[in-house]
Amino acid sequence: MTNIYNEIIQSKVKRQKLLAILLDPDKVVLENLSVLISKINQSPATHIFIGGSQVTTNILDELIVQIKQNCDLPIVLFPGNPSQISDKADAILFLSLISGRNPDFLIEHQVNAAPILKKTQLEIIPTGYILIESGTETAVERVSKTKPLGRNNLDLALATAQAGEMLGNKLIYLEAGSGAKQAVPLEMIKQVAQNIEIPVLVGGGIVDLQGIQNAYYAGADLVIIGTAFENNINFFNSEMLRQFANARVKNR
Repeated sequence: MTNIYNEIIQSKVKRQKLLAILLDPDKVVLENLSVLISKINQSPATHIFIGGSQVTTNILDELIVQIKQNCDLPIVLFPGNPSQISDKADAILFLSLISGRNPDFLIEHQVNAAPILKKTQLEIIPTGYILIESGTETAVERVSKTKPLGRNNLDLALATAQAGEMLGNKLIYLEAGSGAKQAVPLEMIKQVAQNIEIPVLVGGGIVDLQGIQNAYYAGADLVIIGTAFENNINFFNSEMLRQFANARVKNR
């Protein structure tokens, strides 16, 4: 079985930056999936994340199976609750919303998910999930009923990330939220990345190549693109792919 976490660690050691495309099952039309997969295959993505704050559709298993038939990228669950678990995926980010104080998202959902996960072969990756203020109320904030950390409170963000690492999380995910008006501040990414040992994931509010590169330069090990690709499956157009490839060569 592929050890996805170990591959992320090895990429961090080699300073090879990773990119995940996040798919919300509620916003995927199976009839159009072949086109979507084709665009993903043409993109520089290294992973596919699947999930959302609230998923009401029942196509999760079928979606993953169809993607796997036509795409070799590892599929990682990014669940908002235990109902979003599928044994068809390769791994799951076992999220704890450590920026909030709602016990349901700190431990209750995890307790409910544990018996389900024990029956699967999913690689379980404990992940400290930190929601950052982004200029608008995001779905994560509404569903979790928690307040994001202030954009300017770098010390609290760092302390929260360090606490997550000390608690045994293997990843720290700095999240501005789906449809965020502002991405996670670069100085916050930098401060967290320079003061913890585990990989840093960054998502939300990143709408172009410059945003991806800025997050990388600040210290993100893996960047997640969701809404931007969701709104435009040609997000990774030929010009962006050329620029992305050139930037990767320069960063080596």
